[in-house]
Amino acid sequence: MADPVSNAAFDTFDEYLKLAVKQYYDRGWRSRRGNLVALLIASGQTAAMAKDAVSSEQGLKGVALGAAGAVALRMALRYALGGPLGMLLTAGAAASLVAYFVRNQKEISAKIGRYRELISDERSRFEDAQTGYRQNRYDARERDLMVDGQLKRFLDVLDQS
Repeated sequence: MADPVSNAAFDTFDEYLKLAVKQYYDRGWRSRRGNLVALLIASGQTAAMAKDAVSSEQGLKGVALGAAGAVALRMALRYALGGPLGMLLTAGAAASLVAYFVRNQKEISAKIGRYRELISDERSRFEDAQTGYRQNRYDARERDLMVDGQLKRFLDVLDQS
């Protein structure tokens, strides 16, 4: 069954997609950087993920490691996250993504179209589960199980792409 944190992601497709990108990142993004960048571009979740990375403690850890790679910076960010520093980190993360995209443009561009198709298919399946829930064919627990299984299949398909 899905964890309580991800249950909120089962209400809207945007939240579901944001969770999918986060879980794909958590699965080991270093070995799939091109896939992750293509997924971020195809999903349109880049700005939302950057905002969440700066505003959440878990994301803060990833931003610090990805942007600077220094443990001391991670400790300082916990206290100075607001204001200009938050904007700098967002800009740094965006610059890092852009630099990676430029270096690997052909590989990433080839995947974006495929990922957009996968996301479109995923939206259709997600909406089917939501429609069943809204029409009282499924209760919340059944819907959550269906969407959780769908999310796992989606991540597996992304791994194979």
